Amino acid sequence: MKGFPKTLKTKADYYNCLAMVAAGELDAADLERKIESLEKQRYIQCAVVETAPEKKAVTIYYCAEAAEGMVFDADGVTGTVTAVTHIQSEKAREMEENGNDRTVLTLSKGVEAAGGVIALETAAMVAGMSASSVMAADMPEQFKDLKANEAYDFPMMVKSFQATYWDAAQEGMKKAADELGVTYKAQGPNSESDIADQINMINTAIAAKPAGLGLAACDTSSVLDALQECADKGIPVVTFDTGIADAPEGSVVCEVCTDNTQAGSVAAENMYNSIKDVIANADGQVIIGEVNQDATAQNIQQRGGGFIDKMIELIQADGKTVAVKGNEFYVNAAKGADAKEADADVVIQVAVPAQTTVELCSTEAQAILSQENCIAIFGSNQTAAEGVLAANANLNVLGSDAGAGDVIGVGFDAGSIIKAAVQDGTFIGAVTQSPLMMGYYAIYALTAAANGQELEDVPTDGYWYDSTNMDSEEIAPNLYD
Repeated sequence: MKGFPKTLKTKADYYNCLAMVAAGELDAADLERKIESLEKQRYIQCAVVETAPEKKAVTIYYCAEAAEGMVFDADGVTGTVTAVTHIQSEKAREMEENGNDRTVLTLSKGVEAAGGVIALETAAMVAGMSASSVMAADMPEQFKDLKANEAYDFPMMVKSFQATYWDAAQEGMKKAADELGVTYKAQGPNSESDIADQINMINTAIAAKPAGLGLAACDTSSVLDALQECADKGIPVVTFDTGIADAPEGSVVCEVCTDNTQAGSVAAENMYNSIKDVIANADGQVIIGEVNQDATAQNIQQRGGGFIDKMIELIQADGKTVAVKGNEFYVNAAKGADAKEADADVVIQVAVPAQTTVELCSTEAQAILSQENCIAIFGSNQTAAEGVLAANANLNVLGSDAGAGDVIGVGFDAGSIIKAAVQDGTFIGAVTQSPLMMGYYAIYALTAAANGQELEDVPTDGYWYDSTNMDSEEIAPNLYD
């Protein structure tokens, strides 16, 4: 395929491929297949020497990389490694050899692997730490010592499988399910724009009368009828990632979400520190862009609005006027804009693509970045931020020195592409949340609700990160690939 790299080794390879998709030179499905082939390289293939009688422990040839918390796959059975012990085999002892030559893996699930192969995942979804280390954080009091009264099975409705954000959420679900002895099935549409498809999945799940339902709604207003049915049938719903402000009474028993208004304001505060001198000294009007993947999900609405409102507040505090233009929802929701577009010192231009894809977000970002007076841009989630980076692959305007004419970029969430952009200064930073912990706590909340326990909401934090703190103990566990 012309222009397609034989390998994807660097962040530039990913940027160029995204740009090719945005330009129509590369089919998105081809890129997905390439990335899927790379995923297969994430596993160490280990020959199984022996399987314990209870089938929840296997002995393999010595593997120094094996670690507690690793994900395993043994002939389609997946779970986590709960303990690792390196031993010396009887044959090695008889030959008086030094050192261990076998590794015993204790597993969360039983496997039929004798004489076969077990695959160990080498790249954890959370940078620098195993899932077990992340879960070692303080457990909310309401979940301590929790046990499932039955072997519950929960449908978990995610928004899509477009972004690695949802892979990280599933890592948390898997860990919690293994700990509690419950099961779940993650379901979602092809795109976060496919609202009707998600509604159909929710209705099908409700018809099966599950013990509980996990929900990250693509469009919060579209799920209200389904939530009322859950309330009527006594099916507890736990929302994660996205809350539902107008949920029917008694339907949502727990919300596991980031404070998205606050998270958006954190992005605005850190961006403003880099551009305030440019705004103060500008001879004419300047533009700050924002790309939101949609205007229908509450978390994106709150995050985009939080950014806009805080930016308006900061600009006005320094004596400048502001207008907001673009997507109607965000224009109408903005608080405090004090000028018409033609007269404003600063215009915040908000774009929302017709569908939730990186390539369409890139198209919107290119339209903003192509304007000579654009000084900054914010991509408010992983899809939107990767769209901004794909646009920049063609334009090459982002950087960290606003005074020298660079456009200042800020992202949201993590993923390898965004992390690379933060590391090399293409983005000055980003705000991350913890989808892993949201998935983890959502399963715990559903189990507690199915047991009949009353619950409090579980807030999760958002964090600013840049190239100086990415490896810190507070930030690194939340930077999934």
